Amino acid sequence: QVRLVESGGGLVQPGGSLRLSCAASGSIFSLVAMDWYRQAPGNQRELVAAITSKSITNYADSVKGRFTISRDNAKNMVYLQMNSLKPEDTAVYYCNAYIRTVESPNVTRTYWGQGTQVTVSS
Repeated sequence: QVRLVESGGGLVQPGGSLRLSCAASGSIFSLVAMDWYRQAPGNQRELVAAITSKSITNYADSVKGRFTISRDNAKNMVYLQMNSLKPEDTAVYYCNAYIRTVESPNVTRTYWGQGTQVTVSS
């Protein structure tokens, strides 16, 4: 069984910063890739940032230059550093990971965290 747990969300003023963390635990054989998504009320869930097992990154145009995704393979963690936050960044942020488990090391499955609320408001 694999579990993803996000943390670090909260209320911040425009221009402020937050750092989100996502911890993966359970019978993990390998973490193939990890992503951050977000979903604002009334909107579809959208990809914010992605990082591969070799730390190749990709960002949505709306966050380029402001957000940085990183990972710690030894700790099975992924982070999202968010700077210069804007009100339009307000959303629930979800961690997504592509994982191969010890029980099925040749099969890659996707797992989701429960989400963490980020609110940017003065």
